[in-house]
Amino acid sequence: MRFTRQKLSTTLLLGTAVALVFAAPDFARAQSSDEASQQDVTLDALVIETESYNAKAPVEGYVAKQSSTGSKTYTPIEEIPQSVSVIGREEMENRGVDKVDEALRYTAGVFSQPYGSDTDTNWIYIRGFDATQTGTYLDGLQNYAYGFGAFMIEDYNLERIEVLRGAASVLYGGTNPGGMVNYVSKRPTDEPLHRLELSVTDTGKLGTGVDISERLSNDAAYRVTGQFTNGEEQVDENEGFQGSIAPTFLWTPNDDTSLTLLSSFTFVDGQHNGGLGFLPYNGTVVDAPYGKIDPDINFTEPNLDKDMRRQAMVGYELEHDINDDLTFRQNARVGHIDIHEIYYYPSGYAVGGSAPSGSNYDLDRWGFEHRTEMTTIGLDNQLEQKFSTANLDHTLLGGIDMKRFDMSRKESSGAGTDIDPLNPVHGTSQVARSAYLDQDIVMNQIGLYAQDQIRFGDGWITTLNGRYDYISTDADDPISTYNNYSESEGEWSGRAGIAYIFNSGLTPYVSAATFFNPVLGSSANGVYRPETGEQYEAGLKYVPQNFDGLFTVAAFDLTRQNVITGTFQNERQLGEVHSQGIELEAKANLTKELRLTASATAYDLEITEEEDRSLIGKQPVTVPTEMASLSLDYTFSKGTLEGLRLIGGARYQGASYADESNENEVPSATVFDAGIGYGLEDQWDLSLNVSNLLDKEYVAGCSSITACGYAEGRSALLKLTVNW
Repeated sequence: MRFTRQKLSTTLLLGTAVALVFAAPDFARAQSSDEASQQDVTLDALVIETESYNAKAPVEGYVAKQSSTGSKTYTPIEEIPQSVSVIGREEMENRGVDKVDEALRYTAGVFSQPYGSDTDTNWIYIRGFDATQTGTYLDGLQNYAYGFGAFMIEDYNLERIEVLRGAASVLYGGTNPGGMVNYVSKRPTDEPLHRLELSVTDTGKLGTGVDISERLSNDAAYRVTGQFTNGEEQVDENEGFQGSIAPTFLWTPNDDTSLTLLSSFTFVDGQHNGGLGFLPYNGTVVDAPYGKIDPDINFTEPNLDKDMRRQAMVGYELEHDINDDLTFRQNARVGHIDIHEIYYYPSGYAVGGSAPSGSNYDLDRWGFEHRTEMTTIGLDNQLEQKFSTANLDHTLLGGIDMKRFDMSRKESSGAGTDIDPLNPVHGTSQVARSAYLDQDIVMNQIGLYAQDQIRFGDGWITTLNGRYDYISTDADDPISTYNNYSESEGEWSGRAGIAYIFNSGLTPYVSAATFFNPVLGSSANGVYRPETGEQYEAGLKYVPQNFDGLFTVAAFDLTRQNVITGTFQNERQLGEVHSQGIELEAKANLTKELRLTASATAYDLEITEEEDRSLIGKQPVTVPTEMASLSLDYTFSKGTLEGLRLIGGARYQGASYADESNENEVPSATVFDAGIGYGLEDQWDLSLNVSNLLDKEYVAGCSSITACGYAEGRSALLKLTVNW
């Protein structure tokens, strides 16, 4: 494993912060109830088994005890043989999170918002690989996306966000090789909940949030959450209305059975940031002859721009204890979206391409439009059996899951008028866009999987997984030859891990896993095969005995094969990318008043096979290979300042590259966040959160020398929350 001095220094810096926590005085144990409690919570005749809901329940402070994402069973995080991070509702609220990808800024191994704040997409990279389309899940079922068809998940409707780093195919079928993000929805609460939230940003965007939960009868309860925003973002003319409502319903007819209905409905009517991720390197990262482009300038055509979305998701979770040791679960969801977008974006300089030539600094522009309709179906059936053989205690899980992805998309584009990067003039007549795609795609996937968690020897736990998936794909497009194909294929994946839980709270582990990820599309060389590869991971997890915390260190070696290389209509699946590195993360409720979050990531990301031999050994574009963060949150619990909350954090992202040859570097950046809040528990809370406090202007990432994006500048969110 090769680390530069800068990478090693970054890792040691955060490692020192973690060590300080280990060496801290004997902090008092957290006073809140343990999330892993085995007791039942009883509300008259309505009985909710807390143990069954721990992996989906609110996180106490910043430290989660259990997760179902890494095993599909309710397992303590330290017993999962891979790295898992959990961001709970309280942490999101205290940070002033206003979008899902903002919640992941302090998570090890995750690089979010690579081109800045995008109002219609949550951009996420894990261990160097893009998880935006194939690595996101809602309540354990995949939100598969392709092209411009993707579900938008609202952070206000979520109870927690869980990140499983590394291979996950053995549990979920085809998925992003770097890892996955599982969004966990809010559910009906044990006690009545009535909450109203009012917010405003520094740009004047207004927001209203409502969260209500009540019991309907002795065995039924409901919860309705909804958030509505309207106004401008940081970039000029980037504005609009966005609303989402999520009704849920819980029915527990007896002590052994529960049925949770989950739904959400989203409506968007807005306009784009026409420069997001499409600005030239010369003029953003480095000065052009005229200086740099203002991050607030919008290069779309406001009178033509359109961002319309209609989205609905409806599903359920059924759980039934057949007996004390045998449990059946069934999770299902149907999702549908209808999206219509029109926008104009720059594409290098009109004269000179990647850099202006002469005195003409105008940017070339293209106009784009698409209409996308998509329906997805997910169904996961699980049977969990607990039993013992000799001195071995087994938790055996078997399942069959099915996915269906059905998309219809029409896309068109055309040359737009040139535009001045310093003084853009909008409203000029644009030529008609020409259709180049009219495609229908159907992909079906069915998988059979098994897992055995074996506990033995007073501390050992072994996890063994196996899975087989069959995938069939049909695509039809009367316009383009390359978009017509039909293919079917089967893939195996597996995982083996072993860990030992010491009485001191230390848990070392090792694991190995294989994975696959379906790739839609074809070229002159044939239909794309699924990406495949393997991952090896070794780590240490620590649960302190004298305060509430979770500390993790993981070293990994990940190889991704069948990566698409080459240019449009000349693509081949000869690529291979290798990612190896180390991640550190600390989350702790140090005392009742003080919470800590820290992370550090350092890895090598290298192209090891490529059609263009000159690129072998190079680092892929966009993604930095060093990241670090540190945050402290303190709430006064006594005296005159009782109820006052202060939060401060720092985020560092290392350098990345804007071109495949690694000749143009995007510099590193460090930004600071801060927040202040004051309130009376269970009554009201007033908070102000500011991200990028010093308003540092920098480029977050580039996908090419003519496609870079500014990071979000200083942004502020003022929020009033009232409970009654």
